[in-house]
Amino acid sequence: MRMLVLGAGLQGSACAFDLLETTEASVTLADCRFASLPKFLQPHEGKRLRLLTVDVRDESAMLAAMQAHDAVQCAIPYYFNFPMSRLALEAGVHFADLGGNTEIVREQRTLHESAAARGVSIMPDCGLAPGMANILAVECIRRLDRTETVKLFVGGLPQHPQPPLDYQVVYSLEGVLDYYTTPSWVLRDGKPAEVDALSELETVEFPEPVGVLEAFHTGGGVSTMPWVYEGRVQTMEYKTLRYPGHAHIMWAIRELGLIDDRPVRVKGVEVSPRDLFITVVDPKLRRPDPMDLVAMKVAARGERGGRPAVVAFQVLDYYDAERGISAMMRTTGYSLSIAGQMQVTGRVGPAGVRPAYEAVPFDSYVAALGERGIVVEEVEVG
Repeated sequence: MRMLVLGAGLQGSACAFDLLETTEASVTLADCRFASLPKFLQPHEGKRLRLLTVDVRDESAMLAAMQAHDAVQCAIPYYFNFPMSRLALEAGVHFADLGGNTEIVREQRTLHESAAARGVSIMPDCGLAPGMANILAVECIRRLDRTETVKLFVGGLPQHPQPPLDYQVVYSLEGVLDYYTTPSWVLRDGKPAEVDALSELETVEFPEPVGVLEAFHTGGGVSTMPWVYEGRVQTMEYKTLRYPGHAHIMWAIRELGLIDDRPVRVKGVEVSPRDLFITVVDPKLRRPDPMDLVAMKVAARGERGGRPAVVAFQVLDYYDAERGISAMMRTTGYSLSIAGQMQVTGRVGPAGVRPAYEAVPFDSYVAALGERGIVVEEVEVG
């Protein structure tokens, strides 16, 4: 296998590492610039790992790079997902990305017929959420005869929270703020609807030491599922998990306009409140303690065999201290790697544009996660 990973950030580095550790593939890690490789990748450089300096906006260079590989795993910002999937289709290679923006996934779906005709698999939403959570949700639905309600809860959290937000940056603060300000698509009464981010707070309980977390709406996590399951499921929603109190603080910050992206004039200078907020706050949320965790609970309620039934899965994953790889990197980057491997080996659904929750086989996917120490547990919920 010849695998091209776009983006040498946290998730791209984790994806490349997993490819190198679990396959005999040659891996090219591409980015517009490289500072220093994380320690866990350094032993592989110059062997099966090659670094490629390229700007993804240079379409001719990107097309040439893709044509030299069997598949592309895209771990760059979501707004590049459509142009990169279009180039992968032109190159005739498989493509998987982390998703994160529902409208872009819907745009990618317009490539379906062309991809199917060329025998190319384009698979958005292959990370954690959207990604793993959605794959588990579809399995919950599959195990019921009739599904009434589906809820997805996911959060990346510090193991040792510190005030005032009890949060640390585990991927991109810019991305987090997008989720806190973008309306979330849900299913209500069987029809797609939008609800406000940070709204409809509820609590979700996990085993100690995690304990009780709060959950609130954020955009992107449910992806295109409301349209796929319209009329078949009455209620479907995705909520982000945080330690109690976080949502109230972030709601106040948002309502005060401190994370607006529309520039304001300050002493004669145009300033974006969001850019200023990120510049000031991001360093304070990058704690010297890297120990994080990922908590996930996905549950569906309905009927099976004519009786009320609930199917639920839970994931708790923790920072890998031996390798220095965060739980968010493991659950997101490794998931992307697994999806790409399945594309190349023909273990996903037919060619075309299909999000991971439509294309990835549940049993094989969960087994692959288990081989990496990421345990999907079926649990009882009240």
